Amino acid sequence: MGVKKLVLLLLTIITCLPMAGVSAAPDGPPAISAETAALIDVTSGRIIAEKQGDKRMRIASLTKIMTAIVALEEGNSQEIVTTPPGAYAKEGSSIYLKRGEKMKMEDMLYGLMLRSGNDAAVAIAEHVGGSVDGFARMMNEKAQYIGMRSSHFTNPHGLDDSDNHYSTANDMALLTAYALRNPEFKKIVSTQVKHIPWEGEQWDRKLLNKNKMLRLYEGADGVKTGYTKIARRCLSSSATRNGQQLAIVVLNAPQDWNDSMSWMDYGFANYPLTSLIQEKARLGEEKQDNGVLAYYSTRAFSYPLAAGEKKQVSARIVRNIQQPYAELTLRGEVIGRVPLTLVQETFVQAVEHRFVANWETFWQVLLGGK
Repeated sequence: MGVKKLVLLLLTIITCLPMAGVSAAPDGPPAISAETAALIDVTSGRIIAEKQGDKRMRIASLTKIMTAIVALEEGNSQEIVTTPPGAYAKEGSSIYLKRGEKMKMEDMLYGLMLRSGNDAAVAIAEHVGGSVDGFARMMNEKAQYIGMRSSHFTNPHGLDDSDNHYSTANDMALLTAYALRNPEFKKIVSTQVKHIPWEGEQWDRKLLNKNKMLRLYEGADGVKTGYTKIARRCLSSSATRNGQQLAIVVLNAPQDWNDSMSWMDYGFANYPLTSLIQEKARLGEEKQDNGVLAYYSTRAFSYPLAAGEKKQVSARIVRNIQQPYAELTLRGEVIGRVPLTLVQETFVQAVEHRFVANWETFWQVLLGGK
């Protein structure tokens, strides 16, 4: 089978599947109080909605999302951190670390994310980066790696001590989605209550998560609150429903809780994860002298799509030297790549596979996907 026919077979598998729900595109997201905002699908990284998403803003303690993920990826959560002089009695939110107090990094991270401890932020930064400045360089390197193009970090806590410490709603949404893919980070930010040691005391510290979304919103599982006099109210939130996780960042948001809930409702209602390729699906074939060479997907692929968008998805097989893959695009923009495996089949096997695939597609279309 020629290359054109191979590609057309893949397109048929994707575009012949029935559309779910209504065909009309959704209206825009609800009006919110936030000066800037961005809503993202965590798995795919698609930004579903934004409001001045690229406007440079102060981000207050949302900074600690970056602090935590750098510490988890570049440090060791089981190491012992010694509280340095610069962390003791740090202004703002605190877990009241004592001079020289020793604590496991993991517990420091709970203090950082649940109670927004600025003292914990400095202790973590100096332990992992050697100094606050050294850690800030690591934060900026991580930002570049993630694809945050309009962000710069000068400290690990987000206090208003520099005009050169900033980000955007879009960048912080990318960071939030990236961090939530880390199992340790995800566990920490979804925790409502945590007990950690208090050196020299007869009782432990009891940390109550400041993030009210965990109690207000069904399926909420993170992430971080923030406030300074200049940045005002900031919030990064996440929630999971029906196997889909969304995250939203709102900056300078007087109604941060309501803003976040209304936009997440909008995202779940209008951009559900839509299956485009199933695992081990037969996506194409090439004719050979002794049979056919068939292309099979190595994993499933889903993407958040609004009504009417599925028919705008295109796909092609790229026969890369190292490993072939299926490349999917939405209105010409690449939305994903799925690695493929090659299987040698006889002509009889190929005909059988084509018959089964066509018959299944026929019934899916006939029954409307039910």
